[in-house]
Amino acid sequence: MSNSGSGNSVDADMLSEAVELTREAGRLTLDWFNNHELSVYRKNDGSPVTDADKAAETFLRQALDRRFPDDAVIGEEHADTEGTSGRTWIIDPIDGTRSFVRGVPLFTTLLAMIDQQGPAIGVVAVPGLDEAVWAGRELGCFHNGRRTKVSAQSDLDRSYLCASGFEWWPDGTFDRVRQSGARLRTWGDGYGYVLVATGRVEAMIDPGLNLWDIAPMLVVIPESGGHITQWDGSTTASAGDWLATNGSIHNQLISRLLGS
Repeated sequence: MSNSGSGNSVDADMLSEAVELTREAGRLTLDWFNNHELSVYRKNDGSPVTDADKAAETFLRQALDRRFPDDAVIGEEHADTEGTSGRTWIIDPIDGTRSFVRGVPLFTTLLAMIDQQGPAIGVVAVPGLDEAVWAGRELGCFHNGRRTKVSAQSDLDRSYLCASGFEWWPDGTFDRVRQSGARLRTWGDGYGYVLVATGRVEAMIDPGLNLWDIAPMLVVIPESGGHITQWDGSTTASAGDWLATNGSIHNQLISRLLGS
């Protein structure tokens, strides 16, 4: 489904509910954060998962079922729930579990809603920092309740770029981006998109994502004035290699990533 949509703002009350639920789920994870007795399990793909991930997703699923029983739900840790309303909620209870288990407070709790017009609601809570960014289609983007927007920087060599890490980048990609003169930082996962949406960095480069990693950003970034696409230019809400920018440096970075 395209993230460009065709208009039609979402219900402001539904967005407020989504923000409240996401922040509450994020606060729930803090019961396990920096707990030296935290158990870390490995999923089939080798990625870590904790009791905090499972508890936060269960909380969100139960809350969504009470409020929107006809909606579908997709989450990272539990089986999909089918719906009949045409709306789908997408949950990532802890985006940045590796940060979480290491006691780094840059992990996020993500919630998105996609309807028949495309991505409609996106919420990124950062419970360890008591921050949140949220957006609704045609309602704008907000950071802790205040309207926010992307940076106006248009020079790539003066821009700051974020990534979750560099081990997943295709061969040659890192060197091409590094040679642009941009400043590379690893304030990644969901928090990197928070920094783009609030104008604190110019880009987040994120290969190898699942749908639940990217879904909220498909609303947050456009509503803050930025641009978000897969590296091949696609805007389909799906797994893939993603780039979010302030818009001004987007095409320059795509050229660097693809070597074109």
